[in-house]
Amino acid sequence: MNNYALLSDFYEFTMANGYFRTGMKDKVLYFDLFYRTNPDTGGFAIACGLAPVIEQLLNLQFNDDDIDFLRSKAVFSEDFLSYLKTMRFSGDLWAVPEGTVVFPNEPILTVRAKAIEAQLIETMMLLIVNHQSLIATKANRIVRAASGRTVLEFGARRAHGFDASVVGARSAYIAGVPATSNTLVDKLYGIPSSGTMAHSWVQIFDDEYQAFDTYCSLYPNSVSLLVDTYNVLKSGVPNAIKALKNNNISSGSIRLDSGDIAYLSVRARNMLDEAGLPDIKIVASSSLDESIIRDIIAQGGQVDVFGVGERLITAKSDPVFGGVYKLVAAEDDHGNIIPKIKISENIAKITTPHFKQIYRLYDNESSKAEADLLCIHDEKIDFCGSVEIFDPDFPWKRKILNNITARELLVPILKEGELVYDIPSLKETRNYCEREVESIWDEVKRFENPHDYYVDLSQTLWDVKQNLLSEERNRD
Repeated sequence: MNNYALLSDFYEFTMANGYFRTGMKDKVLYFDLFYRTNPDTGGFAIACGLAPVIEQLLNLQFNDDDIDFLRSKAVFSEDFLSYLKTMRFSGDLWAVPEGTVVFPNEPILTVRAKAIEAQLIETMMLLIVNHQSLIATKANRIVRAASGRTVLEFGARRAHGFDASVVGARSAYIAGVPATSNTLVDKLYGIPSSGTMAHSWVQIFDDEYQAFDTYCSLYPNSVSLLVDTYNVLKSGVPNAIKALKNNNISSGSIRLDSGDIAYLSVRARNMLDEAGLPDIKIVASSSLDESIIRDIIAQGGQVDVFGVGERLITAKSDPVFGGVYKLVAAEDDHGNIIPKIKISENIAKITTPHFKQIYRLYDNESSKAEADLLCIHDEKIDFCGSVEIFDPDFPWKRKILNNITARELLVPILKEGELVYDIPSLKETRNYCEREVESIWDEVKRFENPHDYYVDLSQTLWDVKQNLLSEERNRD
């Protein structure tokens, strides 16, 4: 595993040095990692990246080269550098499981740790969760747009670096994409790798038919022929049909990588069926995303498999997840939790203070999620009867929920630096994510103008927030 201890914004180190030199290194702080808006103006996001976060926290340490580099900056005390040399993450971590459907302004992760430890992991935590949640969310949008048709991840060569291609494919798999073109991902995670051929394979032969016939003879059980090198309907599909028949192949695929996919797929489907090859599938690629896929399907396109590359692996339409890591509480010398709030003229940037728990409230008749309720971590709420929730921004908007089941979303992951969580397999995480998305109402899953899902505060937590806001106003 690579050593990423220094993968942090420089000011994290200057603050940490400041905590050390002012006697605050052991002060216990609470931070929430959350995001503010859903990508692509969607109705929700998919939390992803917890397993990589756990791996980094369990292996966090500064080696001699790291310490020597920091010393070369000539701004850190030797006592602080000695402290870093033996520092390990010894704090607590709570998180929603990977694959959980999440909403703006609710914690995805909560950290309780000594000030220096909590500060130095901020950048690493954010880059992991921001990127992987973004790709998982985008991938799930594409999978839902395909309406049951297979989606393959084809983005390795367009990803923003080799790490992004690997963890991006992992995130896409969790969100419902069953296979990838990335061979390394298959080795590392067991996610099936698959592919067709490049145009260069066709071009290197004297003619298109020879290229197809040779490929069929080499890979009769996994043949996929790229039919748009020259002319899809006049040569590509006819030569593919001829090569398939010559090799007695009745299952496999052809791939369209350019042109009017909807039109070409209909014509190609007719040609394949008339040739007695109804089980040959049609794969489409070429800068696809959820919008184009929905249009192809709406126009009657006969595509069985969508290979999606750059617009998935880079989340091109909305490439920033926007997760933040904010202080929400601190412990005093007696271990009491003191809530903290960040105030801004931008209302959306005012944080929700305190160490919290999230309850997801499910309707018992439909099994659908009705709302999320943020509470103080040890708050006791009776969910057996009626529960009144209210909009935290417009508290006069209230709703009574009856016959519900509540589930705690934030679960313990690390306790005093030790793993207390059974990390599920990747397949288990993928299945969990599928169930999560199924539990959300279709209205929330709309691509345009989705229904706003309720993320409300308990009365007690809302009162704490209002009191802190009032205290700050009175200081002015």
